[in-house]
Amino acid sequence: MKKSVGDTIEYRDERGQTLKVRIVAALSGSLLQGNVLISEDAFVKHFPGSGGYRYFLIDCPPDKTETVRAALSRALTDRGLELTTTARRLGEFQAVENTYLAIFQALGGLGLLLGSAGLAVVVARNVLERRREFGLLAAVGFRPGQLRQLVFVEHRWLIVAALVIGTVSALVGVWPNLVQKAGGFPLREMALLLAGLALGCVFWTWLATRLALRDSGVEALRAE
Repeated sequence: MKKSVGDTIEYRDERGQTLKVRIVAALSGSLLQGNVLISEDAFVKHFPGSGGYRYFLIDCPPDKTETVRAALSRALTDRGLELTTTARRLGEFQAVENTYLAIFQALGGLGLLLGSAGLAVVVARNVLERRREFGLLAAVGFRPGQLRQLVFVEHRWLIVAALVIGTVSALVGVWPNLVQKAGGFPLREMALLLAGLALGCVFWTWLATRLALRDSGVEALRAE
């Protein structure tokens, strides 16, 4: 319709007269989106020939949904009643949007995987460039486990800084959509995502350190 809040829409009522409807609010993420809602008195005044109701919102406990559906369908089958759950209805409204979100979610997951793997490259390169230093530490009595622990302690703040910067940047980018979301802030999903990223970064750091320090650095120290 290319209309926004405050604009006016013109309709023709049953008498052929022009009916002007001014938009005072918009519904987002609602079962009623795509419809123009006016007061019942104004509707009866301009459309007196439209009797009865065509839409019903049925509230029932979630565990009795199928029972209520069967009872209403059996009782009103001659009236052409069609029952649709709210989840399915909203899914139909958001089918295209959900498709795009799924695509970008898959691409974002691939980006996160490559980014966490890139951390392994940084750690491995750092360790390889310091092989002589680690060889010296091994020569004076440091065990391989202690060397790996030392490398992880050195890079832990890199992991923390990367997670903080990435989380803040992502929140800034999606904050307008989060404010408008009816379900509130997805704390559980965010916590699971951050926990998965943290575990992934720790794994890649451990793997890169183990591969880089699998050989003794004494030979590099001798070359030095």
